[in-house]
Amino acid sequence: MGRIEVDGQTIKTSKEDKVFFPGAGYAKKDLIEYYRRIAEMMLPHVANRPIVMHRFPDGIEGKSFFNKNAPRYFPGWIATQRVDKENGTVNHVVIGKTADLAYLANQACIAIHIWLSRRDKIEKPDRLIFDLDPPNGGFDDVRAGAKRLREILEAAGLKAYAMATGSKGMHVVCPIKRGKTFDQVRAFAQQVAGVLATQDEKKFTTEQRIAKRGDRVFIDTNRNAYGQTAVAPYSVRARPGAPVAVPLEWSEVDRSDLRPDGYNISNVLQRLGRQGDPWKDIDNHAESLPTGDGP
Repeated sequence: MGRIEVDGQTIKTSKEDKVFFPGAGYAKKDLIEYYRRIAEMMLPHVANRPIVMHRFPDGIEGKSFFNKNAPRYFPGWIATQRVDKENGTVNHVVIGKTADLAYLANQACIAIHIWLSRRDKIEKPDRLIFDLDPPNGGFDDVRAGAKRLREILEAAGLKAYAMATGSKGMHVVCPIKRGKTFDQVRAFAQQVAGVLATQDEKKFTTEQRIAKRGDRVFIDTNRNAYGQTAVAPYSVRARPGAPVAVPLEWSEVDRSDLRPDGYNISNVLQRLGRQGDPWKDIDNHAESLPTGDGP
């Protein structure tokens, strides 16, 4: 067992050499170090939001579980937020500092999923999100769909941002002013997704049933609901190679060689050193959702 000092807190680390990503060879200590180093870029995107932890005590090839409630043994300096749910409450972790990220990594939390609202106005989301999910790993239609969504959203007065998820697809995200409920935001998202699916029925669909999607990209708006989460920007994904969810410039979405899992815990820091965070000013561009019948 070791110890690290972060933000004035002593974190007792355990099994630091356990390999979490066979093949790439990354161990728990590499995960901890990544979250310590990425914190400056990541914290603005996760701070003050309830999270869900995806934990892998034996690495990505072992058993895993989603952890909503903060375990009772977590230290008192880890902030929490009690959130109402049907038939009870959930006491979520709320990240606010580098030490929080390092502690969670030591608890084998590989992926961090965030709410679309902040703790002070939990029922009023400040993000609108579309998850473009390809059926077979093909990415060209995902890129095309993201650009089409951007056109629709910006025509409606919203600023759109893109993120490679580190898995198969891409997220298109709009910062929004906190004036609407989750139900209102999801209804708007469904209308936007319907516009794209109608424009090109051969490539895009809003069909919930997998069997009916065929080879089309699914435009998933289900995350725009109370209690739902989305993978956090710069979160590691529990996939071979330790890929990372990475915010993109729109010029990168035009590139045919773009991959959803092209950045990992080793090379994403080099990227950020070259060009910084494409989402660094995202909160400065929050707009109100259009009123009326939709986009």
